Order: sequence, then C-alpha cells, then structure tokens
Amino acid sequence: SLKMASDSPESLMTLCTDYCLRNLEGTLCYLLDNETLRLHPDIFLPSEICDKLVNEYVELVKTDSIFEPHESFFTLFSDPRSTRLARIHLREQIVQDQDLEAIRKQDLVELYLTNCEKLTAKSLQTLVSFSHTLISLSLFGCCNIFYEEENPGGCEDDCLVNPTRQVLVKDFTFEGFSRLRFLNLGRLIEGVNVETLLRPLASLAALDLSGIQLNDVGFLTQWKDSLVSLVLYNMDLSEEHIQVIAQLRKLRHLDISRDHLSSYYKFKLTRRVLNLFVENLVNLTSLDISGHTMLENCTIPSMEEKMGQTSIEPAKSSIAPFRGLKRPLQFLGLFETSLCRLTHIPAYKVSGDKNEEQVLNAIEAYTEHRPEITSRAINLLFDIARIERCSQLLRALQLVITALKCHKDDKNIQVTGSAALFYLTNSEYRMEQSVKLRRQVIQVVLNGMESYQEVTVQRNCCLTLCNFSIPEELEFQYRRVNELLLNILNQSRQDESIQRIAVHLCNALVCQVDNDHKEAVGKMGFVMTMLKLIQKKLADKTCDQVMEFSWSALWNITDETPDNCEMFLNYSGMKLFLECLKEFPEKQELHRNMLGLLGNVAEVKELRPQLMTSQFISVFSNLLESKADGIEVSYNACGVLSHIMFDGPEAWGICEPHREEVVRRMWAAIQSWDINSRRNINYRSFEPILRLLPQGISPVSQHWATWALYNLVSVYPDKYCPLLIKEGGIPLLKDMIKMASARQETKEMAR
Repeated sequence: SLKMASDSPESLMTLCTDYCLRNLEGTLCYLLDNETLRLHPDIFLPSEICDKLVNEYVELVKTDSIFEPHESFFTLFSDPRSTRLARIHLREQIVQDQDLEAIRKQDLVELYLTNCEKLTAKSLQTLVSFSHTLISLSLFGCCNIFYEEENPGGCEDDCLVNPTRQVLVKDFTFEGFSRLRFLNLGRLIEGVNVETLLRPLASLAALDLSGIQLNDVGFLTQWKDSLVSLVLYNMDLSEEHIQVIAQLRKLRHLDISRDHLSSYYKFKLTRRVLNLFVENLVNLTSLDISGHTMLENCTIPSMEEKMGQTSIEPAKSSIAPFRGLKRPLQFLGLFETSLCRLTHIPAYKVSGDKNEEQVLNAIEAYTEHRPEITSRAINLLFDIARIERCSQLLRALQLVITALKCHKDDKNIQVTGSAALFYLTNSEYRMEQSVKLRRQVIQVVLNGMESYQEVTVQRNCCLTLCNFSIPEELEFQYRRVNELLLNILNQSRQDESIQRIAVHLCNALVCQVDNDHKEAVGKMGFVMTMLKLIQKKLADKTCDQVMEFSWSALWNITDETPDNCEMFLNYSGMKLFLECLKEFPEKQELHRNMLGLLGNVAEVKELRPQLMTSQFISVFSNLLESKADGIEVSYNACGVLSHIMFDGPEAWGICEPHREEVVRRMWAAIQSWDINSRRNINYRSFEPILRLLPQGISPVSQHWATWALYNLVSVYPDKYCPLLIKEGGIPLLKDMIKMASARQETKEMAR
C-alpha cells in the first residue's frame, strides 16, 4: 500500500491550494495600494480550505526557497464571515505576534505553535481570544512567549544601551480556557510556575512537559480521572515523581524517556518502578523509557530468553516486569537502552537500535520534537543502508525526507540525513521509487545545499544528485540546481572532491538539453565559471578530471548556442585553449574536448573572423596530423577548418599558412581516417554539417561533411539514419552528386 500511496498523484485540493498560494494576486486576492493583500469581496471559504491554505503556506515558506512570504498573509483570515479557521499548525520564525493578532476573531479549535521564537507575551493575550473554543494547544519551544518588553521609566542614557528589558510574565494562567483538553508546553522557559498556570484547567486529557524541570508534580493528580497521555521527556525524575505517576490510573500513554547525552542524571529505572507502572496503570498501551539506565537486572535469565520463536505475548516477555501486562503494548520506546536487543518484547511497535524496524520506529516517533534523538537514529539507518540492504525502503526514504524538511536548520540532521539519502537513492533501489518520491528527494537535497555552506552537507547533496538521471530528472528544478552548483564552484576556497562532483554535474546538466536551457545557464555565468576553473588548474599545472570536465561542459553548452560561443571568445577562451595545448601536449581527452568546443564556435559565421589568425590556423592545421583519441582530434580540427574554408578565399585574411597548403593537409587527413571508426561524439542535429553540402566554394569542406555523415550512418545506423532523413539530408546529397564542382570520391561516398 505504501508503494501505491507514494505513487498516487496529488489530490485536486492540494494542487489548487498550492496554485493559489503561489498566485495569490491572480486568484483569491488583489493588491491594495500596491502593497497590502486583500481578499476579493465575493470570496467565502470554509475552514476545510482555510486551514489547508494556512498550513500549506507555512510549509512552503519553510521548505521552498523560491516561495516569497507575504507580510500581510494572515490578515486575509481576519474576518470569520468570509474565511473560517479551525485547526492550524504554525512553525518557527514564520509567525510573529501581529500574525496571531490578525486572526484573533477566529474560533480556533486546534492551534499548534512549534518553535515560534518570535512570539512574545503579546501573543499570550491573543490566545485569550481563542479561550472559549480551543481544545488543543501546543506552545512547544516558543521560548519567548512568556516575555514582554518593559520600557524603563525616565529614559536616561541607559535607553540607548538597553532600550527594552525582557521581563517574565508571571500573572498569565489558562483561566477561562474551559474546553482545553490537549496541551503541550514542551521546553517552556524556566521561571514560569507551571502549577499556577495549569490550575484553572478542569479536565486535561493530554499534557506534554518535555524538558521542564519540576521537583514537585503532585498537582498532576487533580486530573487523575481525565489524564490519558503524559510526556515528561528529559525531566529529572525522583521517587516522588514515580509515586505521582502511579496514581494517574487513566493513563494510556506515558513517556518518561530522556536524551542520555544531555546531562548527568541520578535517577535509574528499576524493576520495582516498572512493576509499579504495570500494576497501577492498567490502561497503558504506550510506554517510552528510551535513554534510561537500568539499575538492576529487569531481564529474565539468558538461557530462557533465547528459547523459542520470537513472541510479543506478555507471558513470554524477556523483560520480567512486563509479564504482568494484560495484552501487548501498541508502542514501547527502548531507544538507546539495553532492553531493545532482547528477543521477546511485548509490543507491536518498538523503538530501538537493534534492527531496521526499531530504528525506523524511532525516527518516526521522535522527528517532530526531538531532533537530537532523530539525528542519531538516522545515523543508524545510514549504517543499515550502507552495509546491509534496506527492506522498508519507501518508509525509510519518506521518514528521512520528513526529518530533513522539518529540521532545515539543524546541522546534525542535515549531515546524517543527506548521507542516508545518498545510499537510499542509489541504483539498486531505483525500481521501487516513484517519480513523485524522487522529486521530493531532489527538493530536500537542494534545500540542504542552499541552507548549508558546510562541506559535508554540500558533498553529500552533490553525491546524491549523481544518483539521478541527468538532465531528465532534474529538469523540473533546472535553474535552481544550476545556480546552486555554480555557487559552489565560484567559492574562493574549495574542497577538491566537491569541485570534481559539481563540475561533473554541471557537465551532465548541459548535455542533451534544449538551447533555451543552455542560453539561460550561459546567462547565469556558466561559461565564465568554467573558464575560471580552467585558469586555476592551468596555474597549478594540473590536468585532472576538473580540467577535462570543464572543457567538456564548455563543449556541451556551446553546442548550437551562438551566445555562449561568443562569451567563450570574449572571456579569452582562445588564449586558454592555446595555453592548455602547450602545457599538456599529451592529454588526448583534453584535446578532444577543446576541439569539439572550437568546432561549435566555428559553426557561427559571425565569430569565424576571430579564428582567422596565423597562430590559430597553424595550430588547427598541425592538429590535423594528431592521432589523439583515435580520429577525434584530427576530425574536429578538420571540422573547424571546413567551416572557415566555407567562407571562401576572400575571407582568408592571412599570408601564412597558405590556403591551398591547408586544403592539401585537410585532404590528406580525411583520407587517412578509417571510415568504420567508432566515435566519441554525440550529434543532436546534422544541420551544421548539412549546410556544407550545397556549395562549390570549398570542395574539401563538402568532402569532410560527406565523410562525417557516411561514417555516422554506417557505424550507428539506428541512431543516425532517422536523423539524416528527418533533417532533409537525402535531397541535399542527391543534388550534390549532380554538382560539377564536387570531387569524384565525394560523390561516390554520397551515393
């Protein structure tokens, strides 16, 4: 079912939401005074649509770098008569006090504010407007929401140094929040009196106090008849805490897990504590004790433990206290404890580090609020993907994508996540992945490259992109991916390996794509960037892959793209060509790439006069005798000269070498090539070759063109016969056979 789920197209609702958010002015809104967004007066939207608009907006601002946030977005939802909001999830820096203030008239039922660090005590006052309807509220990680700015009295010089002091609000409580049942106060700032804050709430069902240190939790018993879920992650526990928890008999979910790296921790879990939970909390279906050290042995003897089929029956449990359970738990968190490695664990889902299933359960359970744990779980997944084979590939990919999106600014997650993606997208898993899923991977990889100049993340991201078919799979993000790669290559200090991968990717991206793509990339500074890389390598006297790929990329990007050819000449490309030829006389691959590129330049009539110097013509003529890379270098040199000859004797504006002498050497070169040579070249179009057929000015150019076509259609008939026919080559060849000026051997070949 997961395969199908990831393959199904987006719902119409999702597509429309996305389109409207990207085109607010053209759809739901107009611009007032050229700056403020206003809703069209005839628009009325129910909460099903408004909730999705707001939640998707937050998601887009967070994960799509091209998407521009709007100052006045939340004001669109200020009037419940035209737009209704009920359940919204807001995150991080996207939300400010005035945004919540804008929607204060809405009857919100569910409001999740996660890590909204810009919210201050002004937003506490706004919360009061929702008090009569709010059922679910999360203030997780909103570390400034209990602070207000206090202006000191008489403003002396002191004002300049510290105009506003932050003061903790002490008098706010949940008085009047009569319907509130679910509350998350995770990572609440120190100094707020939690007991006073919560006392007015009549019947809490779920409470999350993650990361808050409370020595006395006795007040929790006031909800012992209603509390079904309690999360005390990273709270320092003591015997008193345990006694209070044991009285909360309605609990179905209890989480007392901790991050074992966070701080020294006195409390140790014992067999007695687990027994107490099992005896008293009879409704428990989910328990998380991850990260705890077990003080004494909670396990049964190892001989007995290893026996029989793996079982989740409580009676067979390897963890002794859990033999008292009435039925297996739905979830048991044992991540970074020794217990997860036991054989018989009485739970349907276990988080741990023993195998792929446990690790994926951990990533799934902790991603949203515990990136510190998640990054370690993803690291374990990375090892599994690298060393063994992942059996739940789609689930693994989806979880890593979610973690990377959710924690775009968390360096640990970006490093481990991008590394895991590399192994999860490599070729052996290719068949199992849908287009939609692979596109999601590309999006998060590009996000990572954008947010992090950090070497490891950049390298992982570039390597992951190499697992895709380029350019096809990157076509939908073509501009963005090119900009990011050029950005990497333009940095002054560069990591060798990243440079190599980035140049390889750039080369692949401009190979076999449309001319408008090439022109666009040329305008981004592609030609200049490659020439700078070549210049650097030349200065170091190194001819490595970066040097060869850079010339190859220039060859590709100038193919039938005159603007880019001109840029190459304007940025002293010819000077670099001559210097490389001189510095690396033996590098065949390099010579081939450079001459392929000059072949493209020579196809542009307006640029040919710039090649018409004694120095260049001598170099091209000498390369006719080159045996580098089979016939490729000689063939390309002859191609360059064929286009120059095609401009006629009057364009030959040099004394040395003589035109006739060069023509003689061209004939000799063509006659020396083996007509059945296999080729290291790829033609998308024959147009530049075909234009040399119907002319009598330069029979040698005509012969080179005919030889080229003959060789390609006879060695690769399936690829090139259709191209020759499609581009009208047959009538051109027939006409040439009738021409008096054409050489006999050229006509024979044409026939």
